[in-house]
Amino acid sequence: MPQSSIARAILIFGVGLVLMLGAAAVWMTMKPATQTSSVTSSGEALIGGPFELVDQFGEARNDADFLGDYMLIYFGYTYCPDVCPTSLGIMTQAIDQLETKDAERAARIKPVFITVDPERDDVETMKVYAEHFHPNMVAMTGSTDQVASAARAYRVYYAKVDDDGSSDYLMDHSSIFYLMGPDGKYVKHFTHNDDSTTIATALAELVETK
Repeated sequence: MPQSSIARAILIFGVGLVLMLGAAAVWMTMKPATQTSSVTSSGEALIGGPFELVDQFGEARNDADFLGDYMLIYFGYTYCPDVCPTSLGIMTQAIDQLETKDAERAARIKPVFITVDPERDDVETMKVYAEHFHPNMVAMTGSTDQVASAARAYRVYYAKVDDDGSSDYLMDHSSIFYLMGPDGKYVKHFTHNDDSTTIATALAELVETK
C-alpha cells in the first residue's frame, strides 16, 4: 500500500477515535446529571398556585382563603351551551352523594367555578349562574389578566372560537375537575367522562376529616 494511503488511513482512524472518545466523555458527563434529576424530583404535579379573583358576591378572593379545606375546582363559562352545565351538575351530584354517606367529609369540600370568559361573566352573571348548582359553590371572575393568571396556574387551556367581534361567541377550553388539598396542592383530577358516582367514591377515599 502506498505511503499516502497508509497515512490517510491512519488519519481517518485517528479522527474516528477522537470522536468516539469525545462522545463517550459527553455521555459520562450527562449520565449522572440525568440520574440526579430523577432522584431529586419531587414528582408533584405543577398544578395550582396563587390567584386573585372576585366571587359572585363581589368579594375579593384568593387561594389563601381556601387553605385548610379541599377545593374541587372547574374552569368554564356561563354561556357554555352544554359541557359546563353538565360538568357542574356532576360536581354538585358528587358532593351531594358524598354528603349522604359522610357529611363531615363533604363539608370539607369547596366547589369552585372560575370563568374563562371574564368579558361576559361579570359578578352578577356568575351569581345567577351559581344558584343553579351546589349551594356552597364559589363562582369567581376577575379581570382578563387575573383570569389568565389563574388559568396558567392550573394549566387550563381556553380560547375564543369564531370570534368575529360580536358578543355571541363560544369558548374552547379544557374540561377538568381538580381536587386540591388543604395545603393548596394538587391531589387528583377528573374529566368530564367521570360520572358523579365515580367522583364521589374517589372523594370519600381522598378527603380526610379534621
